[in-house]
Amino acid sequence: MTYIPLFIGNIRGWEWLVILLVVLLLFGGKKIPELMRGVGKGVRGFKEGLHDVKEEINRPVDAESSKADDSKADSASTPESK
Repeated sequence: MTYIPLFIGNIRGWEWLVILLVVLLLFGGKKIPELMRGVGKGVRGFKEGLHDVKEEINRPVDAESSKADDSKADSASTPESK
């Protein structure tokens, strides 16, 4: 059995038109593009974060360990001033 949310499953074409008309009346024609821009920026930020996480997961472990070793070697080779 396929699960379809109740609020989406029974909405037909003309009902979507009524919903869009109500949204237009509530927010006005000038606010809707601003709202959509904000939604677009949010989606873009989410996708960038998801991409960063995928890169972090797929990054080889050797690269991270060599970076950590390099930073330890750099800190050990530089004299500390007191």
